[in-house]
Amino acid sequence: MFDFVRNNTKIMMGIMFLLIIPSFVMFGIEGYSRFKDQGVVVAKVNGNKINQAEWDAAHKREVDRIRASMPNIDVKMFDTPEAKYATLERLVRDQVVAAAAQKLHLVASDSRLARELQSIPAIAALRTPDGKLDMARYQQLAASQGMTPEMFEIQMRADISNRQVIQGVQGSALATKAQTQTAMNAFMQRREVQILNFPSTDFAGKVSISDADVQAYYDKNAAKFQSTESADIEYVVLDIDSLRQSIVLKEQDLKAYYEQNLQRLSSKEERRASHILINAAKDAPEAERKAARAKAEELLKAVKAKPASFAEVARKNSQDPGSAVKGGDLDFFGRGAMVKAFEDAAFSMKKSDISDIVESEFGFHIIQLTDIKAPKAQSFEAMRPAMEADLKKQQAQRQYAELAETFSNMVYEQSDSLKPVADKLKLSIQKASKVGRNPAPQTQPAQNPLSHTTLLQALFSEASLQKHRNTEAVEVAPNTLLAARVVKYQPAATLPLADVKDWVKRSLTQDKAAELAKAQGEQRLAALKANATSNASADGMPAAVVVSREKTQKQLPQVVDAILRADPAKLPAASGVDLGPQGYAVVRVTKVLAPEDNKDLMTQAQQQFTQLWGAAETQAYLAELKLMLKAEILIPKPVSEKAKTPA
Repeated sequence: MFDFVRNNTKIMMGIMFLLIIPSFVMFGIEGYSRFKDQGVVVAKVNGNKINQAEWDAAHKREVDRIRASMPNIDVKMFDTPEAKYATLERLVRDQVVAAAAQKLHLVASDSRLARELQSIPAIAALRTPDGKLDMARYQQLAASQGMTPEMFEIQMRADISNRQVIQGVQGSALATKAQTQTAMNAFMQRREVQILNFPSTDFAGKVSISDADVQAYYDKNAAKFQSTESADIEYVVLDIDSLRQSIVLKEQDLKAYYEQNLQRLSSKEERRASHILINAAKDAPEAERKAARAKAEELLKAVKAKPASFAEVARKNSQDPGSAVKGGDLDFFGRGAMVKAFEDAAFSMKKSDISDIVESEFGFHIIQLTDIKAPKAQSFEAMRPAMEADLKKQQAQRQYAELAETFSNMVYEQSDSLKPVADKLKLSIQKASKVGRNPAPQTQPAQNPLSHTTLLQALFSEASLQKHRNTEAVEVAPNTLLAARVVKYQPAATLPLADVKDWVKRSLTQDKAAELAKAQGEQRLAALKANATSNASADGMPAAVVVSREKTQKQLPQVVDAILRADPAKLPAASGVDLGPQGYAVVRVTKVLAPEDNKDLMTQAQQQFTQLWGAAETQAYLAELKLMLKAEILIPKPVSEKAKTPA
């Protein structure tokens, strides 16, 4: 069949032509354009449509960005209708700003683009010593983001133009001192309050629980007593360390490496010098620098005439306090230890030579070279461990580069087992049990590669759990690829009462103790309200303390909130705060106090208030732009489960 196709290419082309052309006639070009259809339209901006595929791609980019900045975050929290809708809102906003920039003819000049690029540290670092941009590295930087330099610069121009749309609004916002003072007086208000706590722990000893109570509580709260979802897995790792351990070096390779790298592997040349320094800062007045040089030249003549006096002249005249007391001696140093001008001079001299004036950022130096420590060539046997480590590392890096693609392809193409890739690349299949869906808190992939978020997502995907396929090859650390498969899956399940009886008792005791605490607290609150005119000493309330948002006196947020919500016109005001498992609190606000005077805080608050004001005005401006550009989201905003629950 394939021979016929190869031998009759023209005939086959004719047949294909006859098949394709009528299809255009029957269905129309519009029918073919449906291949480009990327889903339903979800929003419109200025007549332009945003489809489902664009929305999905934008959300994926957003999740990838968050994952890159916070590797241990559980990205499942972004796989919700609310999170996806928020991405759509941002996408619409960005397109509104871009359309406004185009309508306002806001463009970025070449000089503005150049300044913006130079302000990016990653690009500034690409400058060569002569100030030119290293174009090869610049192209690599752009390529790492999936772009050419031209595409990167087009995106930068668009970003600059878009920022101009809202920068004027943000920059013009101003919060006056009076506005700030009014807001801060409300926010920083202090209140004198009496707080009586009823901790649930104080009531735990009064709780009596029967086996029937335990059974009933367990039946009602079964979901609370579940095992954690986990999986037993097997996995293979391709990394440089394992490759390095498997490498066996040939003796002739080691000897050749020794001969080729003898100079590099030997100790470095070191030089010992003394110097006389006359200080002169680069930005010092010209007259001051001339005077310093003149003094250095005078001293140079003296030591040139009498070299043996160098140490004495240095002790009396050098302005380097560290070496002057030692006759200018700097001890032995290698390349890179001194500033360049000093190093260049010292390593160009012969022993006992005295240099001419050497100028550096510290001033003017006179250098005397006192000794040279030649590099010492080490023997082959002495260098064997270092050479073996170097060679194994080099070979392992080459092997990793060669095998990484093979590893990735095999675990994907032969997805029903890890044995083929393990056999081919001589890797061991490792096992792990009770691996959870989420990484342990504060666990880094470098410490435990099985905690890598991307790997765990792949392990607990449908393809892995239900179809028992290998995961893709995941780079869990630099130069480390890992692929895994689920051997046994244990879904979350309610544990038998016999296994969690103590846990159930503790939970039930805590709940009942909290109920007793609440009942006692409500009883005390009712008594307080019935005797609103009684004083603190008579009703058993503790001494008053001053509470504010800044100084909470270590009270729980719910308590602070209740204190600050009390109506100042109806003091003293008593209220109760249900603290759930922690118990109950009764608070009585007796006095409102003015905020403490804090000028530094007011200055900071005015800056923050200005920023908030600017943000509010920007949002209002964006809302107007959306109306002007007829921006609309065509799908309903999702309602969270919390919002659905009646109060």
